[in-house]
Amino acid sequence: MTTALGDEDFLTRADPYRRELLAHCYRMLGSVHDAEDLVQETYLRAWRAYDRFEGRSSLRTWLYGIATNACLTALRNRKRRPMPTGLGGPSGPEDGLVERPEVPWLEPVPDAKVGADDGSDPAAIVTSRASIRLALIAALQHLPARQRVVLILRDVLSWRAAEVAELLDVSVAAVNSMLQRARAQLDRTAPTEDEITEPDTADQRELLDRYVTAFHAKNVPAIVELFSEDVVWEMPPFTQWYRGPEPVGLHLEHRCPGGPGDFRFLPVEANGQPGLGMYLRDPGSGEFRAFILQVLTLGPAGITHVANFMDTRVFPIFELPMTFPGSDVGTVHEDA
Repeated sequence: MTTALGDEDFLTRADPYRRELLAHCYRMLGSVHDAEDLVQETYLRAWRAYDRFEGRSSLRTWLYGIATNACLTALRNRKRRPMPTGLGGPSGPEDGLVERPEVPWLEPVPDAKVGADDGSDPAAIVTSRASIRLALIAALQHLPARQRVVLILRDVLSWRAAEVAELLDVSVAAVNSMLQRARAQLDRTAPTEDEITEPDTADQRELLDRYVTAFHAKNVPAIVELFSEDVVWEMPPFTQWYRGPEPVGLHLEHRCPGGPGDFRFLPVEANGQPGLGMYLRDPGSGEFRAFILQVLTLGPAGITHVANFMDTRVFPIFELPMTFPGSDVGTVHEDA
């Protein structure tokens, strides 16, 4: 057990890695809540063993090793966290909606929690954002746990194959084989970089403002006009999802509640992508209440993917209020 002086030394040296360890555990588990629990467990394990840390590797590498093993242990008792697109083909607008609240759905993560908006080197920011893209995290959940580890450590964190082999107690050849299989799986499911527009461009801000304005007016043709031809619209905890502007438009026209003036929005940054906290007016009180958290993927042809997280328990993760009294349309760039 460490001494009081050792406690202070440990916290001083280890605390700067907390956000990147949270990002690592989130990539592994697909849940902010689970990742935060595993980071706490990592620090507890590391604190208890700190007096035995011999410095043969860096403290950062040592902490990552502890976190990775904690995640592997946790994954033995947890189901993977899918998105609806990972469960089957697209639905038609005539299909009924089936809600599956018992499924442990993938959760979005705020950029601020995992260091994707820390104002550091621009190239590092792009890399950080890319490593937590919603599509990548969703694809990772379909990999076996050890393949997931290998791909994250090798391709995201740039560990050497020998370091990964030592952590997993396997041969370098086994690591390379797992990496090859994991990359092949991701090539089939994750988007390429040229399909994604980086955040914070003028064109992106204009597109988001047009989207919010159209949604505020519940102008479905104007909303649909902003979509790419192969746009995907999914809505966990509902298993159905749509591909293409027409079925999405029919869903918005006939199933999405609310009319002109019934929506308000607060901007968020989620998974290295723009997002919106959407509020719906309560017809009785007139109060705007938390409704959906949207994470949007923008490409050169428009909005290519909208992930609608309909479980409002994600709002506190983003420090969003559960009610919103605003009365102005505004844009997604105004302060709340």
